[in-house]
This record gives sequence, C-alpha cells and structure tokens, in this order.
Amino acid sequence: MSIEDFGGGQAAQADVLVVTTNDVPGFEVQQVIGEVFGLTVRSRHLGSQIGAGLKSMMGGELKGLTKTLVQTRNQAMERLVEQARSRGANAVLMMRFDVTEAADLGTEVCAYGTAVVIAKK
Repeated sequence: MSIEDFGGGQAAQADVLVVTTNDVPGFEVQQVIGEVFGLTVRSRHLGSQIGAGLKSMMGGELKGLTKTLVQTRNQAMERLVEQARSRGANAVLMMRFDVTEAADLGTEVCAYGTAVVIAKK
C-alpha cells in the first residue's frame, strides 16, 4: 500500500471549497444556505475483523482498517459536497466528521458543515 491509499481531502479542482474554519481568507460570505451533511455506514468485514483482532494483540497499525476509514470519510465528504452543490453553495464552512457505531452492524461516518456562497473581497 502506498501513502496515497491513506490520504483524504478534496481534489485541487473542486468547485465547492470545504474548510474546517469559520471563514476563508480573502473571501466574504454572501449567503448562508444552511447545514449540509454527507452520511455513509460501512459494515464490518469478518476477515478484516479477525485480522484486526490478531494485529491488535501484537501491536501496530491496522492498515486495512485505516484504509477503509479513509475511503469511508472520503465518501461522506463527497456526499456533503454533492448536497452543498445541489443547494447552490460554492463552499462549506466549519466541516467536521462524526463517527459512531451503528447498532453493532458497522460504522457510521457523517461529514457536516454550513453551506455558503462566498466571493472574493
């Protein structure tokens, strides 16, 4: 596995900017559209659970689970961007992730933030 397998975030040419800050330097918020979110739930794979259990006894990074979590977060973020775009936003401010267990069936990952329209000052 290469480092690209463990990366996340947006593509450089994204038409909807997603930031974790309250504002974007050099831009002003022209319109607040409201909360947007992207949600996905991933089930557990028996093989990966067994492998993770064995690895956890010996120590070290659980690379398979790390890669799966990165893919899951990216999917949640893609859905967040789709929702913001469909509502007319060109940015999402204060983006956060929330991760919870979903009824012992898998992991729920939610990306959420505030959809806005921004323009250069």
